Amino acid sequence: MSLLLTVGEQPISKICISKTLGGSFLPCKGGEYDNVVVGESYCEAQGKVPLMSVEATTQLQMLIFVLAAFHVLSCLLTLSLGMAKMKRWGYWEEETQTLEHSLSYDSRRIKLARETSFGKRHLDSWSDHRIFHWIVCSVRQFINSVSKPDYFALRRGFIMTHVSKDCKFDFNKFLSRALNEDFVIVVGISIWNWAFTVLFILCTANGFYSYFWLPFIPLVILVVVGAKMESIITTMCWESKRCTTAVKGSLLVKPHNDLFWFCQPQLLLHLIHFILFQNSFQLAFITWTWYRFGIQSCYHKETGEIIMGLTIGVSVQFLIGYVTLPLYALVSQMGSSMKETIFTENVSKALKNWHNTAKENLESKKLSQETSLSLMSSPPLRHETSYEDTEEFDEIRELKKSFRKTQGANVVESEMNDASTSFFDGEASFGVYIRKEPSFREVLER
Repeated sequence: MSLLLTVGEQPISKICISKTLGGSFLPCKGGEYDNVVVGESYCEAQGKVPLMSVEATTQLQMLIFVLAAFHVLSCLLTLSLGMAKMKRWGYWEEETQTLEHSLSYDSRRIKLARETSFGKRHLDSWSDHRIFHWIVCSVRQFINSVSKPDYFALRRGFIMTHVSKDCKFDFNKFLSRALNEDFVIVVGISIWNWAFTVLFILCTANGFYSYFWLPFIPLVILVVVGAKMESIITTMCWESKRCTTAVKGSLLVKPHNDLFWFCQPQLLLHLIHFILFQNSFQLAFITWTWYRFGIQSCYHKETGEIIMGLTIGVSVQFLIGYVTLPLYALVSQMGSSMKETIFTENVSKALKNWHNTAKENLESKKLSQETSLSLMSSPPLRHETSYEDTEEFDEIRELKKSFRKTQGANVVESEMNDASTSFFDGEASFGVYIRKEPSFREVLER
């Protein structure tokens, strides 16, 4: 963006607009900063003013540079806080391997759902009331977003649904990798981020009183997203309780996509991405205006406005890194499908290569079949659905054939041999799936 402004500095300064339009959407009332937008001789000759002067373009480049610096620092701080939270959850993960934990959650122990640690936290009268439910969930994210019973319940539900009942799975290691994958999306800058940034800059014009409401937008969205994720945990607890009053060991939650808005778990991540970038922009904007125009200016008439903006920005930054993003890494695993980070890196690469090779082979084979059929002037009489009936079979056969030819066969075979062990350190290999679905192994060996 800065490079484009540098290249287009002169052409932009020659875009002329009327003086009436040039005097609108200004941050200051009257002519306090009229010297900032200097009329170029090219536009003055036409009785107009430039859309953006050379000096204004330079100041915009400086703002973009400050924004980039704040965004990088914000992302680094977010990742550091997230890993700190994962380290805390790591102690809980180690506790799952102890004898005391095994005895506490022994399936031979029958308990009432409300008497379990997970049930005591969520199965209260308020949680079944719509208004109180959202109020408590909004506040809970700031006090104790994820308790130890919450972690154990969600961990057990994920393993029972996606991995294996008898598997000792390092759930915390898997969450750490999932957090890193989510972080890759969060650090990016999309066209929508720039669009909202331009909109926010326009809202700083005189008369919008943006200093009263603009800093609160990231905070409000953050509270709503956090409340939704807390609500998902509470809802799963109630769904488990409705299935049975007495439970063996502990409540077993059942992940499914209906818990999320529009059945899209990743929608929450896009909102977190938006919050992080806009919060970085507001901190950068406050810093830039403070440096360029001083503490008291038409941007910030009172020192309290700067203090309020910085306080909200720092608070949002801490909450995203230490609460919201780690909470998303945990709650997003409660969808109907598991993420690809569940597989080892070797298996993931082998599956992608297998899929690409099989797809290319199938496309070329279908093209050759269609060509040969079109060249036949009078094809023999056949059952009218014979071609469609064999299409799916040919696809499966082609997948198996291409799989044997790729390196994926060797990788999967090694994973199958490793499936005899009962401990997986946060990476579910093909062996885990094959133990649950023996028919899949028979297909590969044909």
